[in-house]
Amino acid sequence: MRVLMSTDTVGGVWTYALDLVRALRRHDVDVVLATLGGRLSDDQREQAAAAAPAALRESALRLEWMDDPWDDVERAGEWLLELAEDELPDLVHLNSYSHGSLPWRRPVVVAGHSCVLSWWRSVRGVPAPSEWRRYRRAVASGLAAADAVVAPTQAMLAELREHYGLDGSLVIANGSSSSAPPVPKEPFVLAAGRFWDEAKNLALLDEAAAGLAWPVVVAGGGGAPRHARGLGPVPHSTLSALMARAAVFAAPARYEPFGLAALEAARAGCALVLGQIGSLREVWGEAAVYVDPADPVDLRSSLERLIDDDELRAAMARRARTRSRRYTAERMGADYARLYARLREARPVAA
Repeated sequence: MRVLMSTDTVGGVWTYALDLVRALRRHDVDVVLATLGGRLSDDQREQAAAAAPAALRESALRLEWMDDPWDDVERAGEWLLELAEDELPDLVHLNSYSHGSLPWRRPVVVAGHSCVLSWWRSVRGVPAPSEWRRYRRAVASGLAAADAVVAPTQAMLAELREHYGLDGSLVIANGSSSSAPPVPKEPFVLAAGRFWDEAKNLALLDEAAAGLAWPVVVAGGGGAPRHARGLGPVPHSTLSALMARAAVFAAPARYEPFGLAALEAARAGCALVLGQIGSLREVWGEAAVYVDPADPVDLRSSLERLIDDDELRAAMARRARTRSRRYTAERMGADYARLYARLREARPVAA
């Protein structure tokens, strides 16, 4: 089977897509990967080469959640339809929403990784303002036209149903192929993400880091922490090496529909400190320490407890690593391959 898959270059969807490309190859599914959102970095080109999609097609066209995106969204739709004519895929897998309503003449899967309306309510505590009405209409139209809609958690699925009137849909949890060599853990707390992203809530972690016995290291751009040590953007290989060394990974998120960075950290043997939100509870159960995303005192005391208690820290790291085995790229790839086969049988490519 041949699949045309869109992806963006500015967030966790990129990592998800590459892991899925690798996993699908085991099921005789070849993926043509089409990029949106920004030019690939040198590090991303290396990652793509390692994943080895059947073809890599690049654009820097803006995504529907970006500022003033709609001319680019229209051009991206035309470009993706041209790719479908050139590459002749059996199925289209979109990792954004609005292009689901295009005349594809083949089955379409739309994967919902996050959305502006649920972000706004979770992070700001109010509905998204009126300027997002066009976004809502475009997302709802794309979801309604898809042959299948996939979300990585029940929590995200519920958001799509509430905000866009979605009916048929299913959950396929994200997976990771990351693995870390067994190296001794070092006494520091690691976090990852863009510092300006209110959903990631790294400002809260920066506040909690003041005077903490261990350093807090933040990998990612978009701001300069005051108390944590900011590394700026780092290659994925560097982040993986940091996860292998870090004893604790902190993600006190206000909004995180799945959390691939936490999954990679757990697979690397980190104890997890996470925001007390429904999606992260769903993914991690009792395998993480949860904190109030609005309370720096709660976050600080939770970090101090893990820092001071070697046995507790080791136990939580074991729990997280054990739980992470539920979320493999192999399982994700098998689930998507079954879905693709079912859709292709139900709706063959139109002549």
